[in-house]
Amino acid sequence: MAPALDPVLDFMRLLWSIEHGLQRLSKRMEAELGITGPQRLVLRVVGQRPNLSASELAHIVRLHPSTITGIVQRLVARGLLERTRDPIDTRRARLRLKPQARVHTRMSRGTVEKAVIEALENAGTVNVRAARKVLTEIAQRLNEL
Repeated sequence: MAPALDPVLDFMRLLWSIEHGLQRLSKRMEAELGITGPQRLVLRVVGQRPNLSASELAHIVRLHPSTITGIVQRLVARGLLERTRDPIDTRRARLRLKPQARVHTRMSRGTVEKAVIEALENAGTVNVRAARKVLTEIAQRLNEL
């Protein structure tokens, strides 16, 4: 049996495992469902908050604006998302789901979201709060660098 890693390396190993799992499942979602994990996240958020701007969306999902731009462009090209000009600030576009996007926003097996829901339910409220606190701290530190 290999010697145990120190707690920091062990935690980092777990984070990388999660990141790898997210990437792997996102690719599988694209092959099986026709949509990636980040695309589904964007559709779900826009579905819950219609008329967001791309910058507001980037802030909510915590992705770089250029990443959101690419995701939005692909979803618009596929006819799943629509961009309309903001009536007050015509430099800004507002995002809305198109009817054909609804199929991609329903709960579905084999999605990142479903795996996270099951993990959160299994972990329990107290553990989820503690994990959220630790992950928030790590995210803040990483984003400060």
